[in-house]
Amino acid sequence: MSIEVKNLTKSFKGKTVLDNVSFNVNNGEILAVVGLSGAGKSTILKLICGLTKPDSGEIIVSPGDIAMVFQYSALFDSLNVFENIAFALKERKEFKNKYTEQQLKEIVAQKLKLVGLEGIEDKMPHELSGGMQKRVSFARAIVTDPNTILYDEPTAGLDPVSSTIIEDYIVRLRDEFNPASVIVTHQLSTIQRCADKVIMLYNTKIVYSGTPQDMIQGGNEYTKQFINACIDGPMKVAGTGSE
Repeated sequence: MSIEVKNLTKSFKGKTVLDNVSFNVNNGEILAVVGLSGAGKSTILKLICGLTKPDSGEIIVSPGDIAMVFQYSALFDSLNVFENIAFALKERKEFKNKYTEQQLKEIVAQKLKLVGLEGIEDKMPHELSGGMQKRVSFARAIVTDPNTILYDEPTAGLDPVSSTIIEDYIVRLRDEFNPASVIVTHQLSTIQRCADKVIMLYNTKIVYSGTPQDMIQGGNEYTKQFINACIDGPMKVAGTGSE
């Protein structure tokens, strides 16, 4: 098992965001985390990768590298594609001076090939489309051959065709590296095409846990409201008058 979350609780400024949340993700599995805005989805990613600490509970991640794919690519504007992807191998102490420049070029070329972007090492981020930037961020994430990959809204801001391409590469990276993957998403196509299982967060708790098929075909009152984009239902949205 690569990720095990036990009885996780986290608050910010006295407001509880996650309360006694538990789940696990095995190697080779993709977990989708869904819910309304502010439900604590991105907080889960930050807790798993150690950017923030839980108030209580336990997170066990198998030894190895954790990669994070950010919502809007987060490429360094002043660095070209090669420099962006090779950054971790050049700057992180466990990799620094481990590879020659030629080896770095070969590694970067291999990762770009995996995401279907061969030969763009000299391009600057502003020369790429949003979908291409996202795929470069994938190549950067996998440059250390991680055993855990975290995706924060990987299809945000993309058109449906570009979203499908990104979803296909999420599955391809799963097949290539066999990592435990966690995807925060609002997009049903991402859940259906990528996820092996789904959890839904609401009001600090997990209100649904199951497969995408069960969620879409049956689920519960929470998932039905989410799938049908209904204002009326057990989940109350601030500012709608339904609180």
